[in-house]
Amino acid sequence: MSEENPESLLKNDAGKNKDKVFCTFCPSKVLNQGSATFVNIQFSLPYMQRKGDGQADERESISDYWLVEDMYTFENIGVSNTVENVKYLACADCERGPIGWHDLKTKKSYIALSRVKHA
Repeated sequence: MSEENPESLLKNDAGKNKDKVFCTFCPSKVLNQGSATFVNIQFSLPYMQRKGDGQADERESISDYWLVEDMYTFENIGVSNTVENVKYLACADCERGPIGWHDLKTKKSYIALSRVKHA
């Protein structure tokens, strides 16, 4: 399984994910092959792991995401409470995250390529 590949290796000619998408911390499958579309959109996610002396609201700016049009497309996903009109997405099995976010206005979900594995 590869973690940080260029998006061109991860998507097919239609821009869909070539491989299944998995949690990086456990063997849980998040998305099936061909179920999400690559998009380049700027969004800042809270860091997955914080150091003890860091600020609680530190964020990482990420631009490469898998767009999931329908929440029921996911194989396995956990959803946070609403924070500033979005819900953060995490692995439902190990609860690590956020691996992405769900926009309450558009009802679309986004999974950061850098926070999941592809196989």
